[in-house]
Amino acid sequence: MLRPFGDSKKVDMGSRVIPVGSFDLVIFGATGDLAKRKIFPGLFRRFLAGQMPTDSQVVGAARSDLSQKKFNDLVENSIKSFAEINFKDDDLKNFLNCLNYIQIDATGLNGWSALKSALRPKKILALYFSVTPSLFGSLAKRLHEHGITTDDSRIVVEKPFGRDLATSKQLNAILAEHFTEKQIYRIDHYLGKETVQNLMAIRFGNMLFEPLWNAQYVDHIQITVSETVGVGDRGEYYDHSGAMRDMVQNHLMQLLCLIAMEPPARFEPDSVRDEKLKVIRALDSVAPHHIVRGQYGPGVDHPDYRTGVDNKTSKTESFVALKVNISNYRWAGVPFYLRTGKRLKARTSEIAVIFKENPHNIFGPEAGNHQNALIIRLQPDEGITMDVTIKEPGPGGMRLIDVPLDMTFSETLGIEENAVPDAYERLIMDVIRGNQTLFMRGDEVEAAWEWTDPIINGWIDRNDVPKPYDSGSSGPQDSLTLLEREGRKWREIP
Repeated sequence: MLRPFGDSKKVDMGSRVIPVGSFDLVIFGATGDLAKRKIFPGLFRRFLAGQMPTDSQVVGAARSDLSQKKFNDLVENSIKSFAEINFKDDDLKNFLNCLNYIQIDATGLNGWSALKSALRPKKILALYFSVTPSLFGSLAKRLHEHGITTDDSRIVVEKPFGRDLATSKQLNAILAEHFTEKQIYRIDHYLGKETVQNLMAIRFGNMLFEPLWNAQYVDHIQITVSETVGVGDRGEYYDHSGAMRDMVQNHLMQLLCLIAMEPPARFEPDSVRDEKLKVIRALDSVAPHHIVRGQYGPGVDHPDYRTGVDNKTSKTESFVALKVNISNYRWAGVPFYLRTGKRLKARTSEIAVIFKENPHNIFGPEAGNHQNALIIRLQPDEGITMDVTIKEPGPGGMRLIDVPLDMTFSETLGIEENAVPDAYERLIMDVIRGNQTLFMRGDEVEAAWEWTDPIINGWIDRNDVPKPYDSGSSGPQDSLTLLEREGRKWREIP
């Protein structure tokens, strides 16, 4: 286990908190699942950490007819269920005092005057659109008509941001009628993960890695996001989306960009996003034989995919693996393998940078073939592993083995697991702070769809049917072949 030099005492995360200014945060869709599972628990954790000022106001806005007490009860239950942190009753009481609830009609006139009256002048105003994208336009229009927003107001929009290039352009145009690009925060929670941000620190803060981060030294890169859950109660949505739209176009694309981008001139929003955009525009089109789609079969305690979505003829993929090439000087000839799926053998997200073998092996063929690998784990245990080659202990001659140097953040840095901010916590605070670095820009979203659309349209034109795979497996057998035919193999899903 790697350990930091010097004192190994627990890190005081409280000392690292950067306070934000007092704010008004309006959450449209405040009674929805995302608000209950992520937004309110995340805000409460920031409140306990001392980052959220006690005079801030969180306004819940939804169509439900709720009293203030019933809304507070809803938030209290969500915190007790999902905050995953110890707290005192007084702390919860003080947080609930920051709440306000307003019944509002997103497509009508009810509630908008009350909302305007509730908001305070000269405070940071952020508006979280935790609703279906079909309501984005109505919300933006009514906020503008009632004079609620100013040039300094910020809006947060959740994925899916369109389902293809045409609809993403339409959404961008709708929002652009009332907000500038610097006011729009398109949120992808993957970018808020501690390890994802650490990726930039590893690449650009260490002389050890950046000189090796290119086609001369890297053999290939794997990005895996596997889930053990199925479609659950998202069946109708998911069957119209699929793994390509739901995961690859946004989450995996963002991870790919961070891995592959050139060093930005400085760590500031547009510099970072400019470099990410260059990566997307350099992506080659993907040949059909470099794509594998799959659908999970039945398990012990759950139905197969088609039963789960109530569509016996569904051709929507719950698994996708593909080989991607980037046509630029740094990555020419280096394949990027992307893989994501539901009902796989374990829940894990990782990026694996596999380096080339030594050009000359001085130890002879009996030492075997060995490759260094840098593994960035995003979940469940955030951390970094470096596979290095050493001599196997014992008198058996020069036998080489690969061993991991492991830096699990909670262990190596002495950080309590619940002290590390959740992705939503970090991103919401970045909105209040006015920092767009970890949010997607409009042209970035459109470029991602421009690359994705031909892949999906190709499946439709060829009438492709996903390959079946067993629940609890690593996906279709064809996904293994995708790498094996090139002399490589997927890392095992633990």
